[in-house]
Amino acid sequence: MPKPESIDPGPEFPPHVLREYALLADGERGALIGPHGDIAWMCAPYWDSDAVFSTLVGGGGTYAVTPLETRHVWGGFYETGSLIWHSRFITGAGPVECREALAFPGEADRVVLLRRILATDCPARVRVLLEPRGAFGDDRSRHVRQHNGVWTGRTGALRWRWTGAEAARTTRSENGNGEVLAFDLTVPPGGHHDLVLELSPHTLPDEAVDPDTAWAGTEEAWARACPQPAKTIATRDAHHALAVLRGLTSSAGGMVAAATMCLPERAGAGRNYDYRYAWIRDQCYAGIAAASVGATGLLDTAVGFVAAKVLQDGPQLKPAYTVTGGAVPSERTLDLPGYPGGTDKVGNWVNQQFQLDVYGEALQLFAAAGQCDRLDGVGWRAVHTAVAAIEQLWNEPEAGIWEIDDRRWTHSRLACVAGLRAVAALPGARRDVTRFTSLADALLAETARTSLHADGYWQRAPDEPGVDAALLLPPVRGALPGSDPRTIATLRAVRQELALDEYVYRFRQDQRPLGEAEGAFLLCGFMMALAEHQQGHTARALRYFERNRAACGPPGLFSEEYDIIQRQMRGNLPQAFVHALLLECAGRLTETPSPLL
Repeated sequence: MPKPESIDPGPEFPPHVLREYALLADGERGALIGPHGDIAWMCAPYWDSDAVFSTLVGGGGTYAVTPLETRHVWGGFYETGSLIWHSRFITGAGPVECREALAFPGEADRVVLLRRILATDCPARVRVLLEPRGAFGDDRSRHVRQHNGVWTGRTGALRWRWTGAEAARTTRSENGNGEVLAFDLTVPPGGHHDLVLELSPHTLPDEAVDPDTAWAGTEEAWARACPQPAKTIATRDAHHALAVLRGLTSSAGGMVAAATMCLPERAGAGRNYDYRYAWIRDQCYAGIAAASVGATGLLDTAVGFVAAKVLQDGPQLKPAYTVTGGAVPSERTLDLPGYPGGTDKVGNWVNQQFQLDVYGEALQLFAAAGQCDRLDGVGWRAVHTAVAAIEQLWNEPEAGIWEIDDRRWTHSRLACVAGLRAVAALPGARRDVTRFTSLADALLAETARTSLHADGYWQRAPDEPGVDAALLLPPVRGALPGSDPRTIATLRAVRQELALDEYVYRFRQDQRPLGEAEGAFLLCGFMMALAEHQQGHTARALRYFERNRAACGPPGLFSEEYDIIQRQMRGNLPQAFVHALLLECAGRLTETPSPLL
């Protein structure tokens, strides 16, 4: 074992505002890189595993590649159509760049994290630090040793191996509660230096990963998995949104709602949740968006996952599952400070909820697949199972799209109407058209009887007279025509009551100004763009689209909410359904709206 050197590991890495984080993802897990080259968040080996790097939420673990010059500024970019990120720092001596990726596609049980330090026309001088700490920082690395220039160790149940760090030495961490591998590196002009970190709960292969082979395979796999979508506006952003959705989607089919947990939607409000699971609704949105731009691979994956869960659970369908289709664990807390303004929670109480609208969203997804001639026999069995569940459950109180108290939410019923009408229009539904359309008519009639406001718009629920931005989407999906007076009145009400400077809020929480109760919901902003486009209001649709697609940081990632006063992102990152609606808008807004009927 090398003797420790007195290398100062430097300061610990505090959390930053969300817009400054970039995402690496390989389908099986994700990592967030901060503006000082630090991996602030990564769960291993799976999305919902304990984190091995968790400084984002006040835990432990460090893996950083940072310029040695204290005075530097950060930037970066993604390689087109991929989640290969370049951290780029400008120092007094010149640029320093680090190319970074999780080897793609990811292996289910092994993390391969690639980092390549690049020097341009001047030397690249960096400090490299590594201290994996499992269990959100509670498990120190042990059995740390070097053999033939390769470092190995264990943290909790994980084994790790690190190559390219022959010069590293152990040094005490700043908090005195562990040892960090650290070294200073100078890469000569025009050169590069590779670091490869592997982690697995199993014995690692005898041969370490060859960086050149891993980089070439990752580049080729991204090119195959994420071709540029056809016929979109904002082509670069649409392509990036597709890459984000692909990176969040496991080989088992499930797509996580976000890579992170417990990032607060509002400081001190208690609204912080674990989103490292696959929400049926979100996956349907992603599949529908993929269909709109011809991304059939992502569409097929969404249909396969959703159909399997519908067939498995029928009227007991859960709103969310693990990405492999398992049960979401119940909430529990950790002894962590959390991201500033939030607290720590793992698991999600959604596992106890019933949400009617997921059946309607599933039918809309299956219809989108059918329109692309990609709905097979399994998919059709799932259609009939979902329809049977709606017949049984449509009048039951449920938690709805916003996952709050159980009521007969208008959006859920109209989402089912939209799904029933969409599948009824498919050629394969000829024998079931009467059943599907009759059920849709009955739901619509009852919803109109109980939930139509005196001013003509759809109200949130029979006992909730306010308007809800989610009610913009069912007409876009075909629940009723764009020319229907209820559609027009609802759009007008959302525009008047919930829109501000082309941002849109979900609903009025109370009598406070909109922005004081919660952030603008970017999902709703893109819904508004689709609704305005359906009406033929092209300029308005584009204004909403452009305003909301700008609510991101330099890496082009979106969170759930946006604080328009402070111009800050709020909530977990990146939020999959926001990227899905951006992608769908980018495709739909190229189309000439159909004449209103």
